[in-house]
Amino acid sequence: QVQLVESGGGLVQPGGSLRLSCAASGNIFSISVMGWYRQAPGKQREMVATIDSSGGTNYADSVKGRFTIARDNAKNTVSLQMNSLKPEDTAVYYCNAGISVVFGRWENYWGQGTQVTVSS
Repeated sequence: QVQLVESGGGLVQPGGSLRLSCAASGNIFSISVMGWYRQAPGKQREMVATIDSSGGTNYADSVKGRFTIARDNAKNTVSLQMNSLKPEDTAVYYCNAGISVVFGRWENYWGQGTQVTVSS
């Protein structure tokens, strides 16, 4: 059973910083792309940032220059450092990963989500 467990959400004032972490556990053979997505009330889930197994990154335009994604392949973890937070960053943030439990078979996994609220 593969699980993604997130941590690090909370309440922060505009201009502040938060760091989200996500750990993948279980019978994991390999992990391809890992990423963070978010969903604000009344809106669709959107990609925030992704990182592949070689460290290649992709960011939503709205977070470029403010957020940094990183991963530790040895520990099967991914993090999201969020700086200069804005009220519009308020959302539930979800960890995502493409995971293979057996060679050649890939499935998409999601964490349970962690709330990030940016408010004064």
